[in-house]
Amino acid sequence: MTPGTSQFERRAVMALSSLYAFRMLGLFMVLPVLSVYGAQYTGASAALLGLALGAYGASQALLQIPFGVLSDKIGRKPVIITGLLIFILGSIIAAVADSIWGLILGRLLQGGGAIASAVMSLVTDLTSDENRTKAMASIGASIGVSFALALVVGPALAGLGGLSLIFWVTAALGVQGIIITLYVVPKVAQSRNRRRESGAVPQLLWQTLKNKELLRLDAGIFALHFVLMASFVVVPLMLSGPLGVARTQQWLIYLPVLAGSFIAMLPLIIVAEKRRKMKPVFLLAVGLLALSLLWLALVPKALVWWLVGLFAFFMAFNLLEATLPSLVSKLAPAGSKGTATGIYSTAQFFGAFCGGAVGGILYQQGDAALVLGACALVVGLWWLLARGMAPPRYLASMLFPLNGRRPDVIEPLLAAQEGVAEVLIVPDEDMVYLKVDSRRVDRAAIAKLLESA
Repeated sequence: MTPGTSQFERRAVMALSSLYAFRMLGLFMVLPVLSVYGAQYTGASAALLGLALGAYGASQALLQIPFGVLSDKIGRKPVIITGLLIFILGSIIAAVADSIWGLILGRLLQGGGAIASAVMSLVTDLTSDENRTKAMASIGASIGVSFALALVVGPALAGLGGLSLIFWVTAALGVQGIIITLYVVPKVAQSRNRRRESGAVPQLLWQTLKNKELLRLDAGIFALHFVLMASFVVVPLMLSGPLGVARTQQWLIYLPVLAGSFIAMLPLIIVAEKRRKMKPVFLLAVGLLALSLLWLALVPKALVWWLVGLFAFFMAFNLLEATLPSLVSKLAPAGSKGTATGIYSTAQFFGAFCGGAVGGILYQQGDAALVLGACALVVGLWWLLARGMAPPRYLASMLFPLNGRRPDVIEPLLAAQEGVAEVLIVPDEDMVYLKVDSRRVDRAAIAKLLESA
């Protein structure tokens, strides 16, 4: 790869990462404040505030895959800009709303700007095959940073101007996203209709849905975001109520807890990936999440005890948020990673919607302990389901152009190579998809073998 090409790809990835981060920051900023500030809306109740909190997940789950498929037909940038315009409209409606139903409508429209799949497909268009994994990881990291930043910035902004200010800032972030898309993201002459590694392919949906190991992970990400949304129906209320933390000062709680939990989970990530202990670390994280929720449900209402519980909660959440996508990538069959990821993300957003809605209903019928106890039960059931998962194969995806070579010659040649676990050749896409053990397979050697063939 030439230096110019490398610089071009870095610019593209930085632009798309910032675009994705701005949008997710806007969605997440209300997480720590909506239940605290939402009582001001006409018709507000705990159940409807929970619905407002998770509403974006419903529209996001329904539209993410269709938007990705549409981007194949009309281009990535038109879909991304349309999605951002819907996102901005939803933010403005939420900013001017004075009733709970206006707030819910705004949140639904925010999620309706479902551009995730189109952005990932644009990454595919703008990066080379060998650099794509790093590009996807950069975008994943930007989401994690936006989540942590949102928990700190959200309470600070709400203290200055309430929920309305957060939604106006979110609309401004959407405008910034359009500017980035138009003037910073490089132009693509023609979008590639090849999205097996970055977006869902409709023909592969049923085949992927029958994969039991991937379904375990889909259930897992559903549960993870269910408990995130349900717990944040009550955690801000507990901090500002019995625990005595002023709502404008709650960022002082989230900042050190998030920073400390992130540092604490890094050694476990290294053990999981480098020493290939993914399943034990994964089960440990799920168990820790269940115990942290049970702890928060049962311990005395004293800040020091809650800080311990929140630290464990965020440590487990961050660890699972990092390991689940890695497991999806490892377990997805060759040429199906984009479809597997699309289904996984749909389950994630649907979990967020259900968590907000159910958390609000439970809180209206009971108290914070009921909500957190129910979350602990959901995660406990997830742990039982996860126990039966097969230890993941530590396989990476590789793809190469077929360049008119005969599939009947190439396929047995590649399958016979040490460390190559799966071979999928798609002549219509002129592509070869491989799943390989990266410790035993060298990309350059495979490329040389294909050239000689």
